[in-house]
Amino acid sequence: MKSALVTGANKSIGYEVARQLAQKGIYVYLGSRNLESGLEAVNKLKTEGLNNVVAIQLDITNDESVKNARAEIGKKTQVLDILINNAGIYGGYPQEALNATAEQFKSTFDANVFGVVRVTQAFIDLLKNSDEPRIINVSSSQGSITLHSDPTYKYYDYKGAVYLSSKSAMNMFTVVLAYELKNTNFKVNAICPGYTKTDFNGHRGHGTVEDAGKRIMKYALIDNDGPTGKFFSEENNPATGEIPW
Repeated sequence: MKSALVTGANKSIGYEVARQLAQKGIYVYLGSRNLESGLEAVNKLKTEGLNNVVAIQLDITNDESVKNARAEIGKKTQVLDILINNAGIYGGYPQEALNATAEQFKSTFDANVFGVVRVTQAFIDLLKNSDEPRIINVSSSQGSITLHSDPTYKYYDYKGAVYLSSKSAMNMFTVVLAYELKNTNFKVNAICPGYTKTDFNGHRGHGTVEDAGKRIMKYALIDNDGPTGKFFSEENNPATGEIPW
């Protein structure tokens, strides 16, 4: 049985990804900053007959928490096949370049960039033991510098200096990570789930968590001939999915 770790999986898109992975028969470690919330999510999945899910306390902004999560999962398995770096924050308001505070940038980068680094580095050894290791960094087309430089981009006027820059930085980490693992079976990609209706955006999105989950799942389960080091947003490019960095 393959195994996967999903961060920020107690609700919204992360929860749906954990659900869809479990439905595929994959053993899922459901990462949640608050363990009680994680246990509630697992119990909810069990009511659907999905018993191949376990809650793991995991605060991606805390070194000790990440270390403890790695130790806990290491007691159960020496192989991790899939890592979904989903947890993240928007960063609050204001988001204007001239008004957002340095503290906003620090806390947002701590979650959206450093958190991805912490978790990836902590679990890379278990991933290397897999025959088909996959790393998905959940990004946003809003992190595309190319698109946000184009006045014809449909979200061109939806700027947010804090959140957008954090996703751009995470995207570069994705590119470099994929490069360093290019001669292996690793597939490392950044996936935008689309503008999804969740707590994250005050339910202003128009997409469903089910569709968002499917978009992430598509690349979490690609075979060894699949892409790596790419940025995908099916919402922005329905034809091939790939969008510019």
